[in-house]
Amino acid sequence: MDINLMIDITPLLVKAAWVTLDISARGLFFGFFIASALVVLRTSRHLPLRWLARGYISVVRGTPYFVQLLLVFYGGPAIGLRMDPFTCGVVVGAFNIGAYMSEAIRGAIESVDSGQNEASRSLGFGRFATLQHIVLPQAAGLMIRSIGVLAIILIKNSSLVSIISVVELTYQAQRLIGSTYKPLEVFTLSALMYIVIIYAVMGLVELLYRRATRYTFL
Repeated sequence: MDINLMIDITPLLVKAAWVTLDISARGLFFGFFIASALVVLRTSRHLPLRWLARGYISVVRGTPYFVQLLLVFYGGPAIGLRMDPFTCGVVVGAFNIGAYMSEAIRGAIESVDSGQNEASRSLGFGRFATLQHIVLPQAAGLMIRSIGVLAIILIKNSSLVSIISVVELTYQAQRLIGSTYKPLEVFTLSALMYIVIIYAVMGLVELLYRRATRYTFL
């Protein structure tokens, strides 16, 4: 194994790893708001809105992320939707992970005993106040861990944006292999960087989980 080569290409892969983190973080950030909107629609009193949310979630979860990415990037211009590769990666990632995240959030909320909801309403709390002060603090632990798992999935899926020429970690590794003809060294180093990123995210999620559940028993 060529250690000197690995040392030389480390700065290039680190720079590309930051792109991986950037596109994943943006996708997760916007995905959270999409998920929140879907949860509101799923719990709406209006049946058409519930159907709309369910239909969207079913379509997104029933099709591969790779296909969604290609459909938006290459098919979008046909309907006037043109985005640069990075923006496309963020948008598709957000709408994809938002569908999964909405189910994770809804599941965490529904895991809270319904009796507490009823007791809160009987004390005069409104629906929003009950959700804010009673339900969400108890659901936070489960929600954080579920979102953490989805964040890791999104980081791994970000490697697929290399197909539309986003210079993230996988794409940079492929370019370096083309110029160095050393796939073992390049992919070993890129794999190590993915491991570092994933375990850093896992550590952050565990920290947030402990802070969120320090007064509860989950």
